[in-house]
Amino acid sequence: MVPHASAEAGISDWTRSLSALREADRDRYLSLLLMPESARADIAALYLFNAEVAAVRDRVRESLPGEIRLQWWRDVISGERAIEAVNHPVAASLLRSIATRQLPTAPLMALCDAHVFDLYDDPMPDRGSYEGYAGETAAAMIQLTSVVLDPAASSESAIAAGHAGVAHAVAGHLMLLPQHRARGQVFVPGDILAATGLDRDAFLAGDDRAAVAAALSAFVALGREHLGKARAAMAPLPPSLRAAFIPAAIAAPVLDRAGRLGADCLTRPPQPPQWLRQWRLWRVSRGGAL
Repeated sequence: MVPHASAEAGISDWTRSLSALREADRDRYLSLLLMPESARADIAALYLFNAEVAAVRDRVRESLPGEIRLQWWRDVISGERAIEAVNHPVAASLLRSIATRQLPTAPLMALCDAHVFDLYDDPMPDRGSYEGYAGETAAAMIQLTSVVLDPAASSESAIAAGHAGVAHAVAGHLMLLPQHRARGQVFVPGDILAATGLDRDAFLAGDDRAAVAAALSAFVALGREHLGKARAAMAPLPPSLRAAFIPAAIAAPVLDRAGRLGADCLTRPPQPPQWLRQWRLWRVSRGGAL
């Protein structure tokens, strides 16, 4: 009776995890279903943790409670909140995956640190800062997924993960641009804005549509540059690592759509239809180009 009850509890927990991920991050949820079954539970734990941390800004009204929440996650990762983590499904599953897969905790800590930026309305300073932010967020997810999929070969994916992460982050920020604009956030690097005669306030106002279009064109170009480098770096990778890059498959169609919309991205997210996003995910999972 006890083993049977334990199995039922495990299935129920997994079902809840999938449901939570589907609600929080549909593209990563669909990507997960295309990954090796043996790795799904641990990758789901990473994706759910990422969704929790990325959503802190949406769940607080002021920056201080957000900082406290991010510190709570740092404490969980460092093992200082073991009792509390047991009663938090995402924290508990993350700690199990860290232990089972011997995941490095430094990238998880760095991801929490990077998302402190989200809590404030300061503009992204420059391209280098943006690439660093993307490296500690989207790229870190790819690299940690590589560790789960093939720990022995995972170091080989670092360069490709870095570039794919930037492309994926640019696509994600373009899709969220209207939402970020509504709350005064600007992820477009400051040096790109300055080169087009804009600053944070002018970009948010959106009055100079030609300048906004130019800035977004340069931001799209940044994503495309890294996408091209990611494709080249992925070519020699073993098949065991390719699944880690599936979520970044949405970058290309988002960048293409944003390139066509221009300044309209301020009010119309360049989100491709769901069928196209799912097809792109499936295509990359079958060995297609990112």
